[in-house]
Amino acid sequence: MSRNSVSKLSLFPLTTQIKQEHLCIGGCDTVELVKEYGTPLYVFDEFTLRSKCREFKNEFTKRYQNTLVAYASKAFLNRTWAQIVKEEGFGLDVVSGGELSVARSVKFPLEKVYFHGNNKTPEELKLALNFKIGRIVVDNFHELELLNNLAGKMKVKQSILLRLAPGIDAHTHRYTTTGILDSKFGFPVATGQAEKAVVQAISAANLDLVGFHFHLGSPVRETSPYEMAIELVLRFAKEMEQKQSFHLKEFSPGGGFAVQYVADAVVLKVAEYAEAITTTLTNMIDKLSLAQPKLIIEPGRAIVAQAAVALYTVGATKDIPGIRKYICIDGGMGDNIRPALYEAKYEALIANKIGEEESTKVSIAGKYCESGDILASDVALAPVSAGDIVAMPTAGAYAIPMSSNYNMVTRPAIIMVKDGKARLIRKRESYQDLMKLDVV
Repeated sequence: MSRNSVSKLSLFPLTTQIKQEHLCIGGCDTVELVKEYGTPLYVFDEFTLRSKCREFKNEFTKRYQNTLVAYASKAFLNRTWAQIVKEEGFGLDVVSGGELSVARSVKFPLEKVYFHGNNKTPEELKLALNFKIGRIVVDNFHELELLNNLAGKMKVKQSILLRLAPGIDAHTHRYTTTGILDSKFGFPVATGQAEKAVVQAISAANLDLVGFHFHLGSPVRETSPYEMAIELVLRFAKEMEQKQSFHLKEFSPGGGFAVQYVADAVVLKVAEYAEAITTTLTNMIDKLSLAQPKLIIEPGRAIVAQAAVALYTVGATKDIPGIRKYICIDGGMGDNIRPALYEAKYEALIANKIGEEESTKVSIAGKYCESGDILASDVALAPVSAGDIVAMPTAGAYAIPMSSNYNMVTRPAIIMVKDGKARLIRKRESYQDLMKLDVV
């Protein structure tokens, strides 16, 4: 096996093995999985999912005991995964009525649900109030007034956090930077609007302001943005304690922790994020004489990304001498739009030829009618033929949630593997599924 192949394998789920030159995940041969379930196919490894959950929980709670790790549903959610998150004792960060309904369908403890979003509809807020969820993270003045009125009509008092915009640049892609001043998210601290929101929230008869939240963006590859934002927001909390008699009970620096997508990338360990965040929090609490708040951490990508592999079947090949060789697969931007949208980079292997030398440089092209439908450019693979299986690691985050039916292509099946057994956790869409909501 080439050194390049070995380095790529570190990106795959923790249970990855090579047997008879086939890629195996969770004790299951991916070639056999493709025979049974077809492609495109997303394969989630349960051991990796649970291991990542426990790593986050352990690294944060051993440094700061009063921590709730709340999984960020937007990275990936379905009913099976929600059940696992529940079993691991996590909270849940949701951003829509749909994600909230998935949580309720598996009897997730709704007091551990945090509802985010910059434009929650009245219907979504009513749903949250009806479900008696733990916290609503209020994003703007419109929502403050709307939620207070809805809670009053329903005769409930809803606990809330305010989402603040600390004005810190996390140095990530412009589409996923969320903590700067010029952002659609949160109350800016620098403009005085955050203080105005505190005053309005405290005076709202049907709301109970318990804390502050911020989210800097994703993926954040360094700890300094968290450290700077934590210091800024806690200084603001102290100011609000002195001026408005507000006492901070809960504090969330969000998530956005980076993961490794390509073999030569360097990313921080969970322990390094945990050390920086909890040390800064503890030091500032002592420095400002604040009471210790509950810490809420919201990893999404960092839990699910490595746990999944996307499998595709190779069809056509186009070799342009002196320019580029394309191999075409039966998926693409419809099931993973991240390369087209964010210029995201991925690695790949040929799942049925793991032992062969990766002597061919190719670009992996999807089947959709867009020139930008390229999942990976100029990657080294074993010699490729029609019928071979392309395996792309680190596929668990944001690919499936952002998938579409562009070109009226059906969404892929999803399976979970564990101890040599596979179970279907979402069926492949059919053409009938594509038309079932049409009205003629």
